[in-house]
Amino acid sequence: MTAAYANLASTLDPKAFGRVAVLFGGKSAEREVSLKSGNAVLQALQGAGVDAFGIDVGDDFLQRLLSEKIDRAFIILHGRGGEDGSMQGLLECLGIPYTGSGILASALAMDKLRTKQVWHSLGIPTPRHAVLASEADCISAATELGFPLIVKPAHEGSSIGMAKVNSLPELTAAWKDASSYDSQVLVEQWITGPEFTIAILRDQVLPPIALGTPHTFYDYDAKYIANDTQYRIPCGLDSTKEQELMDLTAKACEALGITGWGRADVMQDADGQFWFLEVNTAPGMTDHSLVPMAARAAGLDFQQLVLSILAASVDSQESRG
Repeated sequence: MTAAYANLASTLDPKAFGRVAVLFGGKSAEREVSLKSGNAVLQALQGAGVDAFGIDVGDDFLQRLLSEKIDRAFIILHGRGGEDGSMQGLLECLGIPYTGSGILASALAMDKLRTKQVWHSLGIPTPRHAVLASEADCISAATELGFPLIVKPAHEGSSIGMAKVNSLPELTAAWKDASSYDSQVLVEQWITGPEFTIAILRDQVLPPIALGTPHTFYDYDAKYIANDTQYRIPCGLDSTKEQELMDLTAKACEALGITGWGRADVMQDADGQFWFLEVNTAPGMTDHSLVPMAARAAGLDFQQLVLSILAASVDSQESRG
């Protein structure tokens, strides 16, 4: 482990965490990814000697929470119902410590529009955007922002419902498709240039990863299925630009109140300017996932990463009071 990240490894006895419920699955559009992430986390915790068990969050979830002895929860639910503050609020009501960000930060980060509004207010660069609720909005956005554009459901993750568009008919069709996932649809300026993803772990920024894909953008298939996606660590930036990216990431995450762990997605344009897209508060932990890659570059294997995230639940519980 590199000296800069030496304090990230958990020094707690695995038994000190008590009985840990790994919460995964759920009902969001990202259920399948969450199932894979949850199983990987569960195996790692059990392999480390933690008294961990899994709960696939379904209709009987509240009954399970009330009937099981749970000392803390590892939230590896992706999307709505897991990352949007509702699960965090339920666990706080029950007095169960949990991993990741609190209620407000989870809700903010899940809402791409309000995330952008917070960043705008603090001068953190994020692409120009508009909200689509009608065909008239599509016409207005096309006129104001120009093409190409990218359309996104405002409350989905894993690039679900996203599309790059180059004309008004494509924009209108993409808005209608995205509306099937979310009543609020966002359209952003397309940023041409390299994409980076940067993980944070216990208030430290991990080494940035540069992403490369033959797809139009880093979509669901490129994230979870394709074998031709490229990941570069070191990311290829010179030391000054890499530090600038890491400092901006810390500022962007602090603005939303992110704690424990998370992952920011960033584009860089032809002029070298960074543009922040979003922050994920419960990122994927599958064999294709990015946070484990960044952790390995910092010297933490998957088991150490999972234990570090869990240890942060102790810290965050203390800070929440």
